[in-house]
Parts: sequence; C-alpha cells; structure tokens
Amino acid sequence: MVSEDPDGEISSNSRPRTRMPLGRSARRLSFEKRLRLWLCLPGLPMLVMCWLLLRRHSVDALLQSIVLLGLALGWIFAVSVLMEQIIRPLQTLANVVAALREDDFSFRARGGRRNDAMGDLALEINRLAGMLQGQRASALEAMALVERVMGSMQSPVLAFDPEGRLKLLNAAGERAFGLQVQTALGHSAVGLKLEQLLDVADEEVMSLGSGQQSVRWVVKRTSFRLRGVPHTLFVLSDVSAALREEERLAWERLIRVLGHEINNSLTPIKSIAGSLRGRLAGMSNASGEIADFERGLEVIENRSESLNRFLQAYRQLMGLPAPRLASVSVATLAQRVALLERRVAVTVEGAPDVVVQVDADHIEQALINLVRNAADAALSPDDVGKGGPHVEIVWRTAGLEVVIGVLDNGPGLTNASNLFVPFYTTKPGGTGIGLVLAQQIAQAHRGSVQLANRADGQIGCRADLRLPIAG
Repeated sequence: MVSEDPDGEISSNSRPRTRMPLGRSARRLSFEKRLRLWLCLPGLPMLVMCWLLLRRHSVDALLQSIVLLGLALGWIFAVSVLMEQIIRPLQTLANVVAALREDDFSFRARGGRRNDAMGDLALEINRLAGMLQGQRASALEAMALVERVMGSMQSPVLAFDPEGRLKLLNAAGERAFGLQVQTALGHSAVGLKLEQLLDVADEEVMSLGSGQQSVRWVVKRTSFRLRGVPHTLFVLSDVSAALREEERLAWERLIRVLGHEINNSLTPIKSIAGSLRGRLAGMSNASGEIADFERGLEVIENRSESLNRFLQAYRQLMGLPAPRLASVSVATLAQRVALLERRVAVTVEGAPDVVVQVDADHIEQALINLVRNAADAALSPDDVGKGGPHVEIVWRTAGLEVVIGVLDNGPGLTNASNLFVPFYTTKPGGTGIGLVLAQQIAQAHRGSVQLANRADGQIGCRADLRLPIAG
C-alpha cells in the first residue's frame, strides 16, 4: 500500500518516512518546468523514429534536418499551447484564492461548469468565495451591533490582556473613569489607576472615590479569548442609587414605626396634661403646689409639642412628592432665597444666568436649607473667619450641569461621614433633615448635593447643588 506525501513523493507505509534534505528541496524544479519537461519528452521518440524512417528511405541530409526541425518546432508549439491551457486556469484560481486571503471577495473564477475537473474546481472556489463573503459581512454586522450595544450601555465595560493592558473600553467606562479611548487603550491598569479593578472577584462590590463622591459598583468578571490569547472582561453595574433607595426605604419604615408608637403616647399625654391644668383652677394655692404643677405640666406640653413637630418634619422628608419640571432661572432662584435669610449678609454673584428644567418649589426649598445651614455655620461661636458672618451664592456651568454653590466663612467641616444621615445633627435645636431633604430633592432631579471645606484659601464650607440643565 502506497500513499502520496505533501511533497508529491511516493512513499511506502511499511518504511518510516524521512524528511527530504533542504538542498534537494531547493534544487527541485517548479511545477511548470516539470510539466513542460514531461510534455516535451514524448516528442523525442517521435523525432528518433522520424529520423530513422527518413534515413531508411535515403532522404537528403538537408531535407532530413528541415523535416526534423519542423517537427520539433511544431511539437514545442503544441506543448506551449497545452501549457497555456493548463497553467492559465490554475493561475486564475491562485489569484482568486490570494484575493480571498486578503479579504477581497470581488474576484471570481470564469469558465466554471460541471462534469469538468477544472470547471468543478472553479465552481467550488467561487462558492467558497461567496460563503466567506457572507461570513465576513455577518461578522462585520455583528461587530457593528456589538459596538452599538456597548456604546449605548450605561454600565462600564473594560477588558484587559494577561499583562494588564487595557484592550476594550466603552463610552460609559470613559465617563466613569475619566478616560479617553484614543489615549487609554494599550496602557497598563497601573498607569490608568485601575489596578484595584484587577483584584476584584466576580460579583464583588467595589467602591471608587471617597466621601460623598464615592460610587459603589457590582463587578461582573469573566474570561474570553481573542486570537487565542486569554483576556479578562469586566462589566460594572452602579448600585449606588439602588443602595441609597434601600437606605431611604429603611429609614422610612423606621420612622413610620417610631411615629406610630410615639404618637400613641403623645396623644394621651397631651390630653392628661390639659385635664390636669383645668383641675388646678379649683385648688387652693396655700402651699404653693399649684405653681409647681403648672410648671411641670407646661414642660410636658412643650416637649410633647416639640416631639410632635419633630415627627411631622420627618414625615415631610419621607413624603416628598415627584417634581414638576418647568423652565426656571437660576439667578431668580438665588435672589429669592438670598432675601429669605435675614440673620447674615447673603450675596449673589453676578454670573451669566442659566435656565434649567426643575421644580422651582423643590429647588428653592433645597437652597433654603443649604443657605440656612451656611448661616448657622457662619454664626457659630467657633467661627474663626474674618469680616463677620457672611454667605455667598454662586453658580457655574460644568458640561451639561449647573453647579449652584453656597459658601460660608464658618469653621468648616470636621466630620463629613454623617452629613446625609437622618436624625444626625450637631446643632442643639436641629432636626437632622435639612441636608437629607436637599439631597432627596437633588436626586429626584437627577442631581446631587456635595459638601466640602472651601478650597479657595478661605476658611469655611462649600455646598454644591448639581442639577442637569436639560429636563
């Protein structure tokens, strides 16, 4: 049993196959030369037989040379024509295959027909070209769809190679990490300050940023191969809003329970206090006990009323209605809020006016709370600022947002971790809902409230209310 090896040599299966020496492969004739040689060899016996016949019939030597030369030239011409019929279709098919390798699917082989060896080969190559063209078009369409989907995703998507270099980044990832695709791709995670991402496990919650700017992401991590090289894909989902909403619902449930229980106690306390005050009118004041009773009852009524107001304020916080958007001038809002604060001087910076789509009543209430907090800080006994208590209202545009800032010259922030926690307050008469209510209003408008110590070289605090310009 014999078989043909890749080099076209016939070898026996009973003997081990040996590799052809390099020198022999280099000396091997090309297919065209071998084919021409094998086509020319059958003409030699013909010429010899013709020469013998001419010599047997005693033909003149000159005539013999002419006849033999003519026969040789005719044979060579026939061989050339036959070579052209064989080589030209093969060269055409080779050009078609080369074009397919270069992703050029416009070439097709001509003369293809069935029941013909070369025609069948041409038809199969044309079908292969059509199939590859269809697959190429499908791949391009699928890639365009993937790019469109990734571009419209709100979740950041990133991919890194085994060396930790960034290989994929969508638009949401650019916004989340402050990167640009043109400059970030190919750089290491360490250089892009994303090394923390590579150490996060699948389904783990990761926090980026610090303080009020902290954003919490759930990381979905998986692996894929690109050209045989393993890569790591990260898909991040922002859960900050969901966690804040869960926190708000938890506070709402807690306040509902507390309000129910406290109200059940406040109502009879107020009723009993009123009844006792009425009965005191008929008592004698000989021993001075009536004055003591009146003072005690007054304390009970005042604290009951104060506690009732306290609960009503929290109910207002948790029952905030949905905003009704309308075009509102930021300058008008700032001027109106500044006139409501009478304890300290409030100035409004004359920046170019901005019109936003917001609920004017809600935003005005949020600004009132921020200005009131700023005035309280400016009037604080710990105030180390100069020039007396003062509050400023400024605004500026940042991209598609307007940032309304409320600045004071108080002592500044010492602990910013509990600013937006309900019930928490550092003021003796505070309820702890002013900043929380402002944050709730801002989030209902797809904005935020951020507080930080002033960075302009002055002592005090700056509260920024960020709102989208478009509704």
